[in-house]
Amino acid sequence: MQELPSTVDTAALLARLRGWARELGFSQIAVADVDLRHAEPGLQAWLDAGHHGRMHYMAAHGLKRARPAELVPGTLRVLTARMDYLPRGTAPGWQAVEWAGLAKPEQAQVSIYARGRDYHKVLRQRLQKLAEKLEAEVGPLGYRVFTDSAPVLEVELASRSGLGWRGKHTLTLHRDAGSMFFLGEIFIDLELPLTDPVTAHCGECRACIDVCPTAAITAPYRVDARRCISYLTIEHDGSIPEALRESIGNRVYGCDDCQLACPWNKFAQPAVLADFDVRPGMAGAPIAELLAWDEAEFLRRTEGSAIRRIGFTRWRRNLAVAAGNALRARDDAALRGALLRAGQGADALVAEHIAWALSAPRAFDALSSGSSVVGVLE
Repeated sequence: MQELPSTVDTAALLARLRGWARELGFSQIAVADVDLRHAEPGLQAWLDAGHHGRMHYMAAHGLKRARPAELVPGTLRVLTARMDYLPRGTAPGWQAVEWAGLAKPEQAQVSIYARGRDYHKVLRQRLQKLAEKLEAEVGPLGYRVFTDSAPVLEVELASRSGLGWRGKHTLTLHRDAGSMFFLGEIFIDLELPLTDPVTAHCGECRACIDVCPTAAITAPYRVDARRCISYLTIEHDGSIPEALRESIGNRVYGCDDCQLACPWNKFAQPAVLADFDVRPGMAGAPIAELLAWDEAEFLRRTEGSAIRRIGFTRWRRNLAVAAGNALRARDDAALRGALLRAGQGADALVAEHIAWALSAPRAFDALSSGSSVVGVLE
């Protein structure tokens, strides 16, 4: 534990921390305590219900998520940080642009946060620099930085420290920034002054619940990951349940619908860092064009991107589902051709999803009479 001399003004130290954080691209920092016992029953109930799906690591860590001092012994405070991620230059009314993209079946829709550089890398490096600045100021310091990378109750810590409140979609909401931001934490063995939580302002609004394409928000503040499109297209490594495939639409990586519908996101702020600017091919690209990528092209295009984390197989699986939904909306010979070419030599998981895509009623009529879809792929 780092003990500060009694003459040190901790409030002034926190003010300096905020200044350093702004210089590093963070929008806000705050301080939470480490007593999260009241969050344990809800976490355990969520795990017991199996709502974590195949994210087995969440069950493996169990209640350690609610016990920061067990995760990093000696932790006395958690510095919480927010970093806005809307691409620079995003104009008011950006939600309408996103809804328009979702209405174009032939266009691949990638979640906004994943169109630029991998946020894990960006936040981790900058949180590390912030911790080093603090250590240079106060002397030897025990700390560890996190951003969506360990068993940490990020939204709970953000809410307790005043970065915002937990919305009914379970994301953190801020009155002046909506929910379009990343969260990060620095666990420290230094007793900085705590910052106050803020009151919630969702009221009776159900916009996020009602808009969810797969009804994954089963109740206010409760998400069943097994139905969530973000989970299905990113975390889930197996076959996507057929009953949910049509609801996925053209979403090939993640889903923003609950955030697009949230009234507070009219206040969402553009990023100050170029890292989150949109990369070529990550917004508005035709599904057929993305299906033409081989693995080498996928790796080249997604270098330094969060998308690379899902691997080529899951990427093509997701594209196949989106292509099938596009064919159900309008038969397209070019898209069928792209699917057939992608099916040559595909592994079993991708082949299954391509077969489903080609079984779309309009697409099926265009195939040779008497030829099975599996036969076409073989």
